[in-house]
Amino acid sequence: MKLATKLIHGGIEPDPSTGAIMTPIYQTSTYVQAAPGKNKGYEYARSQNPTRTILEKALAITENAAFALSFASGMAATDTVMRLLKPGDEVIAGIDMYGGTYRMFTKVYEKFGIIFHYVDMTDVNQVKQKVGDKTKLIWVETPSNPLMNVVDIQAVVDLTKDKAIIVCVDNTFASPYLQNPLDFGAHIVMHSVTKYLGGHSDVIQGCLMMNDPDLREQLYFLQKTCGAVPGPQDCFLILRGMKTLHLRMERHCYNGEKIAYFLRDHKKIAKVNWCGFQDHPGNAIAKKQMRGFGGMMSFSFKDDNLETANRFLSSTKIFALAESLGGVESLLSHPASMTHAAIPREERLKNGLSDSLIRISIGVEDVDDLIADLAQGIGSL
Repeated sequence: MKLATKLIHGGIEPDPSTGAIMTPIYQTSTYVQAAPGKNKGYEYARSQNPTRTILEKALAITENAAFALSFASGMAATDTVMRLLKPGDEVIAGIDMYGGTYRMFTKVYEKFGIIFHYVDMTDVNQVKQKVGDKTKLIWVETPSNPLMNVVDIQAVVDLTKDKAIIVCVDNTFASPYLQNPLDFGAHIVMHSVTKYLGGHSDVIQGCLMMNDPDLREQLYFLQKTCGAVPGPQDCFLILRGMKTLHLRMERHCYNGEKIAYFLRDHKKIAKVNWCGFQDHPGNAIAKKQMRGFGGMMSFSFKDDNLETANRFLSSTKIFALAESLGGVESLLSHPASMTHAAIPREERLKNGLSDSLIRISIGVEDVDDLIADLAQGIGSL
C-alpha cells in the first residue's frame, strides 16, 4: 500500500457501533467494567482511549512501524525517551538541534546526572569518537532545526551494532512523507505531531514510533505512569490532518524549491540553508534517505544584525511571525530570539546560527504571492 493510501485508510475502521466512517471522539475519562478486571481493554483514559488507539495505529503505519505512542506534545515525547536513562548514562546529540530539546537536555536532565556530548553529526567520525561503554542514546535530528544540516541515519545506526545504544531520530522537519528513519535502522522515531502531521496549527501533540516490542512496553509504561497523554479531541484533529499530509507535502516541496532559489539569487541574501541545493553538503545523503526536500529552510542577510532581521520580520504581509512550523500557512521565525533563545549567543554563533538568521516554514499558498511578499519585505531594507 502506498503512503497516500495509508494516510487515508491506515488503521482506520468504520465505527463498529454505528458504521461512522470517521473515528468517533471518545470524550470520557473512565469506562464501565462488567466485573473487576473484566472489560473490553479500556479501564481509564490516561492508559487508553479508543480515539487515541486508532491514531496510534495510523501513526505507526505512516512510519512503517509496528507500534506508536501518542503524547501531549513533542517535548512530552522527547521527555519520555529521556526517562529510559539513569544517572551516569551518556547521550550524544547534535550541536545544531532544536533549542527546546537543548533546553531540556541542559536545564533538566543534566541535573539528574545524564552526561551529554554535543558534536557535528554531519561528521560521523565525531559521533564515533564519543561512543563509549556508557553511551545509551544517540539523538539525531535530520534535517536539523534551523540550519537544515543532514545526518546519515544509516551511518549513525551502524555505530551502535552489537551495543545497547538507542538511536532516536527527530523526524519532524521531514515528516513521514519524506523520510522513514526506522527503514534505516533507527530504534525510535519522534515527531512533533503539532507540525506537518497535524498541519493546521490547531493542535499540540507528539508521538514515538518503534518496532521493538520490549522498547514499546518500556515507553508505554512511562506514557501511562507519567501521564503526558493527549485528549481525544486532539487525537481526532490529528487523524483528520493526516489524511491530507501527502497533498500538503507536495505543495510544501514545490513552493519550497521555488522560494529557495529565489532567495539564493537575491543580492541582499548571504546564505540560504536548504538541503535541496546540489551544492548543499548533505544533498547526496538527503537524496539517499529522503524523497524530497520539503518546505523548511533558513537564510541570513549580508547585513547581519538584529535590526535588519527585525525590520524584515515586521514588513511581510502574508508570512506571519510566529513560533511553530508545518502548517498550511507560511511562517517566519527568528531563532536567535525565539526557538533557540535558550542557547547562549556564543554557542549559536559558533554553530552557524547568526543574529540575522530567519527560519521559514513554507505553506501551501500560491507560490507567486509568497515570492512577491518576500521580495517586498527584503526590498524594504
